[in-house]
Amino acid sequence: MISKCMFPVAGYGTRFLPATKSMPKEMLPIVNKPLVQYGVEEAIEAGMTTCAMVTGRGKRAITDHFDISYELEHQISGTSKEGYLDSIRNVLDKGIFTMVRQREMKGLGHAILTGETLIGSEPFGVVLSDDLCINEGPGVLAQMAELYNQFRCSIVAIMEVPMEEVHKYGVIAGESLKDGIYRVDKMVEKPSADEAPSNLAIIGRYILTPDIFDIIRETPPGANGEVQITDALQIQADRGCVMAYKFKGRRFDCGSVPGFVEATNHMYENHYLKES
Repeated sequence: MISKCMFPVAGYGTRFLPATKSMPKEMLPIVNKPLVQYGVEEAIEAGMTTCAMVTGRGKRAITDHFDISYELEHQISGTSKEGYLDSIRNVLDKGIFTMVRQREMKGLGHAILTGETLIGSEPFGVVLSDDLCINEGPGVLAQMAELYNQFRCSIVAIMEVPMEEVHKYGVIAGESLKDGIYRVDKMVEKPSADEAPSNLAIIGRYILTPDIFDIIRETPPGANGEVQITDALQIQADRGCVMAYKFKGRRFDCGSVPGFVEATNHMYENHYLKES
């Protein structure tokens, strides 16, 4: 079983300025729960109870969220408001949280390499909190963990997007094996529609084998002058095997304002109202 999941949460969140000037984008609430908590709950559901946070300057709120607030606990203890803490208490009871700081923003590949000391030499999940994934059944990471037990190699989650939107994503091409599972031959980071090998876009869920760290170390900067995880995964695919999985569920791009609003409306109407 994969027991660790990495959360690269050091980004600036510039698309949500000025809200993210002093507030981490990962702490933006979808109704009454921050984005990063949804991702942590998905990881814990998949058995990945050790959550490795790659943070940066101005991200103390994330660290504090996954800790006990003694003053708050004392103030609302025994009141009707105490139940509002149930979800985060459940996360704190089940999860273990470790932190390391990414001093420079050099791309997702660099962020993942920064978290190497928190992972060690074992396979691990990666969650990008910007991507909120909702499922009636097992979460995306749980689906991918089951797939890892079969293939024992790195896996990326993919979805079909319109060709006019492929420039926003890493895009894969490969041999279709079965049931939305592909053996990756090619990966391109943010291609134009003319250059894209397909419309199968990578979203913010990965399972990576530990050799990825050495591969990232030898991967030169790519798109935007950053160390891209897609470039490292392309090397891994050339040397061995990388799988892509068209996951079951619905994904919201909460890194954009329209996607964030759509996710908020969906969660309010389909979850919050039904639970309250």
